[in-house]
Amino acid sequence: MKKIILAIAAITIGAGGLAGCANMTETQRTTATGAGIGAVAGAVIGGISGGGKSAATGAAIGAALGAGGGYLWSQHMQEQKAAMEQATQGTGVNVTQTADNQLKLEIPSDISFDSGRYDVKPNLRPILDRFATTLNQNPVTTVRIVGHTDSTGSDSVNVPLSVNRASATRNYLVARGVAMSRISIDGRGSREPIADNNTVAGRAMNRRVEIFVAEPPR
Repeated sequence: MKKIILAIAAITIGAGGLAGCANMTETQRTTATGAGIGAVAGAVIGGISGGGKSAATGAAIGAALGAGGGYLWSQHMQEQKAAMEQATQGTGVNVTQTADNQLKLEIPSDISFDSGRYDVKPNLRPILDRFATTLNQNPVTTVRIVGHTDSTGSDSVNVPLSVNRASATRNYLVARGVAMSRISIDGRGSREPIADNNTVAGRAMNRRVEIFVAEPPR
């Protein structure tokens, strides 16, 4: 019981100190506070359960979860991000780290899929080849592929088309050695546009595939 009381006190003090940091944006403050709370909580719980090494491990995992909201951002993830940034340079593919520590690849239509089609275009294949290599180098990660369409046509056409685009991307990766069990797919049809569907350029931006890579805490 005494250890639990000390744990609560430590978490409270850690959160209060981080919340008062100066010269930080609201996003930075929230992230830092979450990381601090997670680290303190993880360290204390680890210490209660197993001593110094457990405390250090708990702090690392706690910090990652507290800052990111659910996934680890490991050295492998950082290396994969750097590799994909290099592989996609100048292609229009957007490679980012999400708020919850997933690696996100946003692939536009000019290199992914033509209007009304779901066959992988030649310009996308070298990118997926490199992506498959990075996935095979870090087999603990999971992959989620989400297909999108523009608003041309009805949901009865667009939803299956978006699923087929995600499925075609998955099948390409599986053919290059990535285990199918690691990859989930989804199709959102035209429900989540990122641009104006009333323009040709906007519709092209909305025809896209998003790929998310996540490393669950172990």
